[in-house]
Amino acid sequence: QVQLVESGGGLVQPGGSLRLSCAASGSIFSINAMRWHRQAPGKQRELVAAISNGGSTNYEDSVKGRFTISRDNAKNTVYLQMNSLKPEDTAIYYCYAEITTTRNPFTLRNYWGQGTQVTVSS
Repeated sequence: QVQLVESGGGLVQPGGSLRLSCAASGSIFSINAMRWHRQAPGKQRELVAAISNGGSTNYEDSVKGRFTISRDNAKNTVYLQMNSLKPEDTAIYYCYAEITTTRNPFTLRNYWGQGTQVTVSS
């Protein structure tokens, strides 16, 4: 009914950049917060960045000044621009969104994408 599809991951050298995208599709009535999380091997999933439907943002401390989250509400898409990448940024990156559907326009549900691999290595 609702899908989140990420793209833009890959292999990059330390100091390089990548831009992740996550597009929501389906019977969407509205989207509230959108977030990026990541999970490195052997570690718990952690919040990387979040953006409200009004555009307010917050970031995990280790990515402040290097990552920028943004969204295009007309396209139901959230982005994560990642600059000055470090090996410790290597992880699977997941997008998350709080969405109401046309069938249930007053009930927020949480949706996750399938994840996209980001590897930072020389």
